[in-house]
This record gives sequence, structure tokens and C-alpha cells, in this order.
Amino acid sequence: MRNPEKVSARRANLLGDRPGAFAEAKHLHMSATKVRRVIDLVRGKDVITALAILRYAPQAAAVPARKALQSAVANAEHQEGLEVEDLYISSIFADEGVTLRRIKARAKGSASRILKRGAHLTVVVEPFTVEEEEPVVKAEPRTRSSASAKPAAKAEPEAKAEAKAEPKTKAEPKAETEPKPKATPKPKATPKQKAGEVAEEAEETKPVRRRAAKPKATTTDESEKEA
Repeated sequence: MRNPEKVSARRANLLGDRPGAFAEAKHLHMSATKVRRVIDLVRGKDVITALAILRYAPQAAAVPARKALQSAVANAEHQEGLEVEDLYISSIFADEGVTLRRIKARAKGSASRILKRGAHLTVVVEPFTVEEEEPVVKAEPRTRSSASAKPAAKAEPEAKAEAKAEPKTKAEPKAETEPKPKATPKPKATPKQKAGEVAEEAEETKPVRRRAAKPKATTTDESEKEA
């Protein structure tokens, strides 16, 4: 069993005074992003279900995550005296670890940087807490005095009831008017008739040109005299 007087700072930050245990897997040779994709599947689930999920998960990060969870469960059994069936994953997260920098030879004597990421995984397990049920307060039955007082208070005067009950007079229907005779449709003109009408209108609108009168030949008195 764990000595309650010797509490590490790490446990105090993760659990405080609550019962439970934790485990860490440090310097994983994979990025924290790949680890978070796997641990999101088991966050908040019970330990038995989480172990089954991590066992058949196809990602490479499922192997170290399952080992870290098994270590946390073992710590809870041996240090706290808890049972596996009562535990669930209350917190699980992955932080960035040490990044190894390497180079790769490129053209013309240059080199490109290779970053090999690392991660630190932390798993916290706690027992289920059973919340105390609040007592249900039953409503008191109504008394006859209170039941008889309500209809008397809600009663309305007879005058208002009669005024509301009066039916409204319906408006008299309007006198029916005689239907107007429908206008007979005019016969449609043929294309030839339309062409003739257009030609007549064009002739009427043409301006009338008048010719100027020629001057009449006048005989002078001198020609008469010579004759």
C-alpha cells in the first residue's frame, strides 16, 4: 500500500486527495499528434472497454497507450487497493517530448533538416463515484376547502356571460345583378385584306402634287398692226 504521508508533487497535481492512480510513458518515438488520435477513443471509458479498444486499434500509438493504461491499473490495485471493474479513465493526454534533429544529403552539397518528434503520455484512472440520491418530496393532497374556494373565485357574473353569448348578426347578402352580355368577337382579317387596307391608307396619306399653270400666249398690238 502507498504511504499517505509521502505524496509526490505529480500525483498531487493530477489527483489531489481523490483515490486513484496514474502512469506515464515518456520519450515515445512518435509525434504527440499521432498519439492524441488514439487516446481520444478511450477518454472517459471504463478500463475493461478501453483495453479492448486499444488491443484491436490499427494505429502504432495503440501499443504504448495500452501498456501505460495497464501500468496505471496495476498501480491502482497494489497501491490503493482498488478493483479493476470499478476503474475508469478520468484523464489521458499526450505532451510533446524531445525532438531529434537529423539531416539528409541533397543536391550540390546541401542538406535538409529531418525532425524526429517525441511524446510523453500520461494516464489517470479513478474509481466510479455513486452519487447520493436526493429524497423525493411527495406533494400534499389538496383539501376540500381549497378545492371549493377556487371555482368561487373564478366564477364570472351572469351579465358578462350573457353578453358574450349573444350571436353576431350576419350581413345580408347583396342583390344579384344581371350578368352583362358578352361582346361578340370580331372576325379576324385575312392577310390579303390586311394588305389591301394598308395600301388604301398609304394612298390616302400621299400628298397631292399640283402642276403649275403655263402662261397663255398674248398677241401684242404691234403684230396686229403690221398684219
